[in-house]
Amino acid sequence: MKAVALLSGGLDSTVAFAMRARDMVLALTFAYGQRAATREIETARRIARRHDIPHRAVELPWLRGGSLTDRSAPLPSPDLQNVAMTRASAKAVWVPNRNGVMIAVGAAIAEQIGAGVLVVGFNREEAETFPDNSVGFLVATNRTLEYSTQGRVRVESPTIYWNKARIVREAQKRRIPLDDIWPCYEGGRRWCGRCESCLRALRAGVPPPAKAGP
Repeated sequence: MKAVALLSGGLDSTVAFAMRARDMVLALTFAYGQRAATREIETARRIARRHDIPHRAVELPWLRGGSLTDRSAPLPSPDLQNVAMTRASAKAVWVPNRNGVMIAVGAAIAEQIGAGVLVVGFNREEAETFPDNSVGFLVATNRTLEYSTQGRVRVESPTIYWNKARIVREAQKRRIPLDDIWPCYEGGRRWCGRCESCLRALRAGVPPPAKAGP
């Protein structure tokens, strides 16, 4: 069945995309004013090109929320072992209904081009503080899509039961290059190495950039 991917260029979406690359007909990256929008689009485009898959950037200029889009607000750098800090970090970068909006747009595009699967990169590690990464969210979303897509587009996430370290192992097994992903919330020349997304990627074993910083 033909598939469309939501591809940010981060660890989870890159591995999920590669796992379903054989069925892929399009990769979508969203720009919603996030700090790393340019980096995410550039990275996702390179990854899609590597697999000879068309790539499209979709602008959602009205989607806003938290320090992910507000450059005047500091990005948290939590201790990942501290549950209270990771919850506070998730709240600080929360963009209201971001995954819901992107899935709705992606499903609409998938139905338009005759694709029946929308591939996303969720994981159980971040689902602990980001409920829109969870199995419950995926199940509920697919129930909604049964009504909102005539073609019965379904969302699938091959990484949803894994933590970041397990996703890295899958990438290594499949020889998916991880030295060219962009996990960082910032949009500088290199990863910042301090935001929650960078810290999770580094802890999981993603090779760090030559030098972290702006």
